Amino acid sequence: MSEKKGTAIFNPLTFPIYVMAKPIGALCNLDCHYCYYLEKGELYRGASPKMSDDILERYIKEYIECQPTQNVLFTWHGGETLLRGIEFFRKAVKLQQQYARGRNISNSIQTNGILLNDEWCRFFKEENFLVGISLDGPEHIHDRYRRDKSGRGTFAKVMKGVELLQKHSAEFNTLSVINDYSVKYPLQVYNFFKSIGSRYMQFSPIVERWGDRADGLELLPPGNNFENVEMPPWCVSPKDYGNFYCTIFDEWVRKDVGQYFVQLFDSTLAGWVGEQPGVCIYAKVCGHAAVIEHNGDVYSCDHFVFPEYKLGNIRTKTLTEMMLSPEQMKFGERKFTSLPRQCRECEFLKLCNGECPKNRIATTADGEEGLNYLCEGLKQFFIHTKPYMQYMAEQLKRGLPPADIMNKFKE
Repeated sequence: MSEKKGTAIFNPLTFPIYVMAKPIGALCNLDCHYCYYLEKGELYRGASPKMSDDILERYIKEYIECQPTQNVLFTWHGGETLLRGIEFFRKAVKLQQQYARGRNISNSIQTNGILLNDEWCRFFKEENFLVGISLDGPEHIHDRYRRDKSGRGTFAKVMKGVELLQKHSAEFNTLSVINDYSVKYPLQVYNFFKSIGSRYMQFSPIVERWGDRADGLELLPPGNNFENVEMPPWCVSPKDYGNFYCTIFDEWVRKDVGQYFVQLFDSTLAGWVGEQPGVCIYAKVCGHAAVIEHNGDVYSCDHFVFPEYKLGNIRTKTLTEMMLSPEQMKFGERKFTSLPRQCRECEFLKLCNGECPKNRIATTADGEEGLNYLCEGLKQFFIHTKPYMQYMAEQLKRGLPPADIMNKFKE
C-alpha cells in the first residue's frame, strides 16, 4: 500500500484482489427479517439465479490469473450457497485445479447450515473448505429474526448442521448479526459460541436505512439524497454496540486470549501494532473487495449491489479491467478522502479508518456529513481497551505472546 498526495491507494501489484462469488444470487431458503440481500433479487426478476457453468469457469480462470500472490482464496456466499448443489462445487474445485498453475487454492463458503448433511460435510472436509455458519447465538436470540419461509425458528436445524460439521471434523467459524435484541446479551452470545467450539467469531452490526428508490429497492446506500428515510427496528444503537463489545472483551482478555478470536479484537490489535487489519472495513482504503453475481455482473462491494455501483459483466470485461477501473479506484479511495474532519483528527483513526463506508450515514457535532453511525460505540470500545491493547502490542513487538496479559490479572 502506498500513499500519494495524502490519498491512500492500494497497489494492485501486491495487494490481492478479492471478488466474492454469489453462485445462487439472492435465492435463499430462509426469510430472515433483517437480511440485506434478499431484495437484490429484484434486480434480476424473471431470470434464473443459478450461475452457469461458463460463467463459473470464466470467473475461476480470471480470478486466479489476476492475483499477485501465491495464495488464492475463493469465497462463496449467498443467498444460501448450498442451494446451488454439491455438483456445482465439485466442478468448481476441478476448475480451480485446472487453472491453478502452481498457486495455492483455498475456499471458504457461507451457509445458514440448514441443508448440511453427511455428503456436504465430507466434501468440505476432503477439499479443506472453511465453512462459515450464520448463527446469531442461543435459541431465543437466533430465532428472534432468523426464520424460515413459514415464520418458524431455525435454531434446531442449524445446530444439527453444526453437529454434522463437528462429526466430520470440517473446519467452521461463525458469523453473527448484532441486532437490537442480541446486543443486550453479550456474554450469553459469546459463551454460547465458545460452547459449540467456534474459535473464530465475527459479529456484524445491522445498520440499514429504508427509503424510496426508483428501482424498487428499499435499502439505501450512503448519502442523504433520499426521501422518507427511516431505520428498520432491528438496527443496533451505537451505544449498545459499544457496550456489547466492551463486555465481551472484558471476559476474553482475562480468560481467552490466544484461544478464541474475535474479528474486531484482532483488527484493533493490528492497528496498535501498525499492521493491516485483515478485514476491509477497518482498512485505510477499500475497493479491492468486490462481488460477482450469478450472471457475471460485478459490483464494487457486497454492500453496494446497486445499479450505480455496477462495474460491468465478466462476459464483456475482465475482472482485472473492472477491479482496476477508474470507477473502482475512486470507490476505494473515497473511503479515505471523504472522511469528515472529526474522523481525521481522531486519535483512533488508525484503528477503524472510519469503518465501513456503508455505515457513514450520520453527521458530526458541527454538522458535517459522512460520520460513521457506529462512531460512538467504536470510540467507547477503543477507549475501554486502549491500555490492554497497548500492552499486547508491546508484547508482540518484543516477540512475546499477547496472551501473557492474562497473567496480569492473576498478580
